[in-house]
Amino acid sequence: MFRIEPRPQASSFWSIASPVLALAITVLIGVALFVALGKDPVRGLQVFFWEPLRTRYAIGELMVKATPLLLIALGLAVCFRSNVWNIGAEGQFVLGAICGGGVALMASADTGRWIVLPILLAGMAGGMAWASITAFLRDRFNANEILVSLMLVYVAVQLLNYLVFGPWKDPAGYNFPQTKTFDAVTQIPRLMSGSRASVGLLIALAAVAVLWVFLFRTRAGFAQQVGGLAPAAARYAGFSSRRALWLALLVSGGAAGLAGALEVAGPIGQLTPYVPAGYGFAAIIVAFVGRLHPVGMVFSALLMSLFYIGGELAQSRLGLPKSITGVFQGLLLFSLLACDTLLVWRVRWLPARKEVA
Repeated sequence: MFRIEPRPQASSFWSIASPVLALAITVLIGVALFVALGKDPVRGLQVFFWEPLRTRYAIGELMVKATPLLLIALGLAVCFRSNVWNIGAEGQFVLGAICGGGVALMASADTGRWIVLPILLAGMAGGMAWASITAFLRDRFNANEILVSLMLVYVAVQLLNYLVFGPWKDPAGYNFPQTKTFDAVTQIPRLMSGSRASVGLLIALAAVAVLWVFLFRTRAGFAQQVGGLAPAAARYAGFSSRRALWLALLVSGGAAGLAGALEVAGPIGQLTPYVPAGYGFAAIIVAFVGRLHPVGMVFSALLMSLFYIGGELAQSRLGLPKSITGVFQGLLLFSLLACDTLLVWRVRWLPARKEVA
C-alpha cells in the first residue's frame, strides 16, 4: 500500500524536477484535449512545440515574446520573495506603454536616436508610479495589495482606451482607435536584420544578472528575502518592512513599465487598445515555474512564449479557438501546483502485512 507522509525537509530534487513533471503532465493533458476536439494530437504537438522553433525567424519571434515575459517576471520575483503579492503587473505594463508612447509621440523629423533612452526611462517611471499607488495604500492604510494592484489593471486599460479613442487618436487613421505610427527614430534597435528581436532581449538578460547579484550577493537582497520568509526575524534583525514593501513594488513596477515601453516602441510601433496582451498575468506563471530564480525564469519565459506562439499557430492552422493559449498556461500552472506537493510530501510504498493465522 502507499502512504503519503511529510518530508523532514524540502526536497532539492523535486524543486527542479517538479516543473519538468508539470510540463510533461501538461503535454499529456494537451494530447487528450486535441483528441477530444477531433484534432490529430501529433500535429497539435508539432504546431505547439516544433513550429515556433523551426526557422531562424521563428526563433526571433520567440525572443520577441519572451522579452516582456522575462522582464516582468524578474520584477515579480522580487515581490513574491518579499511576500508582497503584486498581481497588477499588467496595469504597470500598460502605464509603461502609455508613458513611453507619449514620449515617442513627441519625436519629430529633427529628433535623434537619443530619444530611445527617454522612452525607456519614461516607461519605467510610468510603471513605478502605478505600482507606488499600491505601495502607498498598503503602507498607509494596510490595504490588500492583491486587490488594489489587480483593480488598477482595469483603470490602466480604461486610461489607455481614453487616449487612443480620444486625444491621442491619429487624425489620419480612418477613425481607428490608435495613435499615429511612431517615427523611425523611436524604434528600439534590432539585434539583426530579418528579425524583430530587439536590444530589449539584451536588457532582459542583463536584468537577470543584476537580479541574481541583488538577491544572492547583497545585504539589501538578503533583507528582502528574510522579510518574506520570516517577517518577525526580519524585524528583530532591524530590517525595515516598509522599505522592503516600497522597494519590491517599485522594482516590479519599473520592470513591467520598461517591458511596456519596449513593446510599443518595438514590435507594435504605436499605441492601440490591444497593447494589453496578458503578459503581466502570464509572467506570474513564468515566475513560479522558474522557481523565482533569475536563471530559471529565462527558461520558463521561453516556454511561455512557446505557448503564446503555438496558440496563435493552432488558431490559424488547426482552427482551434484563441483561448487555447490560456488553456495551456492554466494547465501548466495547476500541474505545477499539484506537483509541488512532492517538495514537502513523499509517497512511500509499505508492503502489506501478513495476517497471522
